[in-house]
Amino acid sequence: MVLQSEKINAEVISVYPNKVKISVDDLEDFKIAEESLKVGSYLRILDNENAVLIAIIENFSIEVDESGKKDYIIEANPLGMIIDNEFVRGGDSIAIPPKKVEIAKESEIKSIYEGSISNLEKFVFSTLSTNKNIDVPVNGNKFFNKHIAIVGSTGSGKSHTVSTILQKVINEKNGDFNLNNSHIVIFDIHSEYSAAFPNANLLDINSLILPYWLLKGDELLELFLDTEANDHNQKYIFKQAVVKNRRENYTGNEEDKYRIHFDSPYFFDINQVLEFINDKNTEIIETGEVYKTGDKKGQKKTVQGSLYGKLTNFISRLENKIYDARLNFLLGEKSKQISFEETIEQLLGYSKNKESNVTIIDLSGVPFEVLSITVSLISRILFEYGYYYKRMRNLKNPKEKINNDIPILLVYEEAHKYVPKSELSKYRSSKEAIERIAKEGRKYGVTLLLSSQRPSEISETIFSQCNNFIAMRLTNPNDQNYVKKLLPDTLGNIIDRLPSFKAGEALLIGDSVAIPSIVQIDKCTTPPSSNDIPYFDLWKEEWKHLNIEEIRKEWYKQ
Repeated sequence: MVLQSEKINAEVISVYPNKVKISVDDLEDFKIAEESLKVGSYLRILDNENAVLIAIIENFSIEVDESGKKDYIIEANPLGMIIDNEFVRGGDSIAIPPKKVEIAKESEIKSIYEGSISNLEKFVFSTLSTNKNIDVPVNGNKFFNKHIAIVGSTGSGKSHTVSTILQKVINEKNGDFNLNNSHIVIFDIHSEYSAAFPNANLLDINSLILPYWLLKGDELLELFLDTEANDHNQKYIFKQAVVKNRRENYTGNEEDKYRIHFDSPYFFDINQVLEFINDKNTEIIETGEVYKTGDKKGQKKTVQGSLYGKLTNFISRLENKIYDARLNFLLGEKSKQISFEETIEQLLGYSKNKESNVTIIDLSGVPFEVLSITVSLISRILFEYGYYYKRMRNLKNPKEKINNDIPILLVYEEAHKYVPKSELSKYRSSKEAIERIAKEGRKYGVTLLLSSQRPSEISETIFSQCNNFIAMRLTNPNDQNYVKKLLPDTLGNIIDRLPSFKAGEALLIGDSVAIPSIVQIDKCTTPPSSNDIPYFDLWKEEWKHLNIEEIRKEWYKQ
């Protein structure tokens, strides 16, 4: 930051609705300040009404007149006014001509951030990129109760940013106790976050248990049927078998049994469903008549059932799913035995042996063909938890203002893997579930944090619902343009800096921060295991022998 004694001999020459143009005519003064003046630095512009306009530098240029005199031109975006020591967003009330332009004082910049948020709501995870002495707080309530998007290319620091934010929030306490009331579920597709959260409730392919019988009808059809084939016989008999089995296994009121339908969240035995469909595929029906002559005289006449032999391919598909060891977490015996209560407990970190603020769902071992179904089921269960918990609280106390006193944050790492723009059927379930949370989740205490290196590939329905953005280095032009469309026009060319951000540097913008800011994210206490492999260093080492037999054993465990 430039010392207060270092002044720029400058004046405002143009004022636009979202831009201020400043001419600097003293080259020597400019040279004194040039090391500290850069795109992203702050200026103070004084007008005739004793108000101070704070602006952020967007770009520099040089203009040369006919005599050869050089003027240095600074274009800056107005952020807001400091009036009576209070910062007010918006810069369209500047009087003309302003008296002078100076580098903003550190105390003024601090007052913008510190004065905008009460201490009780202040949450800090970054500093100003141009001045590490200035913390950039966000309003913790506005940050977490509205959806968050973190975007950036590989190596920009997304995973570290997610870890920093979550590590800091689980350490925030308003009292003397062990665990605070934060509840975070991380969908970890690359098995990165267990290193960052060693005390987390870790659910991987070997410990996660999901009840297939809680899948919605559409999800069941997507899992077990070849939806592209559009075979009506398969769909009809599968629905019939599931509803029949749900009713047979129902232990409640006899009258309620017949209200059970295909989407009802009641148990059914998938093996018994397979048996029922097998029976239909080999069904022989007696006609009620007997043979009167010939070798079969006296025997009952029979005909093949209407589906005889038509379900063979479907049965084969069902058997492949049911007996696939990789799907034990979803279709195994434990999936039949786990209760609804136990399902919620494991997902929200309410383990009887170890309660935890963070639940990590390690999806790295989940087969790709059921990834969408898995994410969809978990997301929907957690959304409906919020919905029914709010309803229960309102029934107990209709005057209750806080709908959910145990709100949860769902973190989708590499979000484009679950909610792409693609209309392919294999993404339908996860898209529907997460889009519903994006549109309605805030009302029920369920919010999203989306992290992605390819924002242009994410469903626009979901991305457009985000109110807080952390935009890190983006090198892909499509992604840059996509993010620019979502962010305010008033940021001008500042967004063009996205490709040149350092690791951990980001544009922080949204309802929760006083002004759009280029920040440096704090380092996390324990980093995720997302470090790049040092190829060149490893390749220079001595040849390493590979135990292929050991790899085969691990491979074949599934």
